[in-house]
Parts: sequence; C-alpha cells; structure tokens
Amino acid sequence: MKTPYWLAVVCLAASLPAQALTFKPIELKDQELATLRGRYVMPGRIISFGVAMTSTWQNARGDVIGATSSMQIQESTIKPQFYVSMIDKKGDGSPVSQGSGNVSGGGGLSTTQGVTQVVRAAGDSNSAYNNVDINVKEANQAPQMDTQGQPLTAGTTLSASNGAGTFSMSSSGAGVQLSIQANNNQGSTVQRLAQGSLMQNTTLLGGSNQVNNLTSLNVVLRNNLPTVGALDCSLDQLKGLRTLGY
Repeated sequence: MKTPYWLAVVCLAASLPAQALTFKPIELKDQELATLRGRYVMPGRIISFGVAMTSTWQNARGDVIGATSSMQIQESTIKPQFYVSMIDKKGDGSPVSQGSGNVSGGGGLSTTQGVTQVVRAAGDSNSAYNNVDINVKEANQAPQMDTQGQPLTAGTTLSASNGAGTFSMSSSGAGVQLSIQANNNQGSTVQRLAQGSLMQNTTLLGGSNQVNNLTSLNVVLRNNLPTVGALDCSLDQLKGLRTLGY
C-alpha cells in the first residue's frame, strides 16, 4: 500500500483512544446559552425578513391619527428602509372634553429590556391594545417588496396632526420610534423598536379613547432547499481523497 494511507491510519488510530478517554460533557451556563439561542439557520434558508409597525389613536369624536410603517430585507436589498403611510381620519361625533386624569411614575420604563407592554389609565371607557406577532412561513420565492408610503431615512422625523392629536415617527442609529400625543389632554402612546428591545407604552388621561400598538416580525424560509448533492458537498470532497490513495 501507499505510504500516505499508512500515515493516515496510524494518526487516526493514535487519536481515537486519547479522545475517548479525555472527552467529558461540559455544562454551559445560562449566560453562555443566552448568546447562542436562535442564532443558527441553514445557509440561504431565509429569503425575506420584514418588520411592520402600526400605531393609532382614536378619540371620543372618532378622529383617528397614526401610521403604518414597514421594512423588508431580501437578498437584493442594498439598504434597509422603512416606508411610512400616515393614517388621518376625521370623526363626526360630539366634541371631546378635556381630560382631567393624572398618572404618576413610570420613569424606569425607558430602561427596560426585551418586550415591554404597558397600559396606564386614569380615564373611563378607554380601550388599549398592545400586540407583537412573529410570523414564520415557507415559500418558493421571496414576496414582492412593499415600498408604498414615504421613506424614513436615518436621523429624520415624519409627523402629522389632526383633531385626535399629533403623530411622529423618528429613526436614529439605535432604532425607530412611533409616538402619538393626543389633543385635549387625552394621553399619549409610544412604540419603540431599538437595540434588541420593543416598548409599547400607552397612558390614558381622558375618556372613550381607542389606542392600538401593533408590531409584526415576518420571516420567509425557502422551502425548495438545495439539492442533496449541494448539501453533501463536504462528503463529495472527502471522497475525492480516494484518488490520492487515502
């Protein structure tokens, strides 16, 4: 037999006993596992990732202020971009009375981590809804890019006002924020996605308001996976060693 073959056999035989004797399971700490969870996926499997955020405020008269924003990232995406579509609706109900409620505290809400959903109310007949959706589905190809609305570039703010209040959406290096300051001291709401955390915070000081904060994370996985030959490319490379005598 050829010398390289014997050399490979000797090296393999010498290494097996040592590995068998020295290998011991190692228990990982929670802090170490926290840096690993959810950080692996088959190469080329994710073909689209998107974020959609909506914030609206409707007062007792029926006036609605808010916006829907979305960002989608695909293989062809050069620069991630949020697109914002304003929501502006005029109501036909009775005039809104001045809110007289008072809510104190809450200073620590700006420093929370992860997902934080808060509703604080000091009025009557209010409705507040905070929700986060994570949608994962499979498809043969990425969905069509949605570029409807006004682009929101980093460091800028988009705003609008009507009878319900004033809406603004800003973008910075840390993330994006949607906020509404309601008229007539009815309250305020903010929805912030930044630095791996999501905040949905609503404060209601008046009555008969309806507030919604919705965030949706959408992932599309390729269902026509690479062929068996492509997945087994490493084994094929090893088989090629046979021609060298191994």
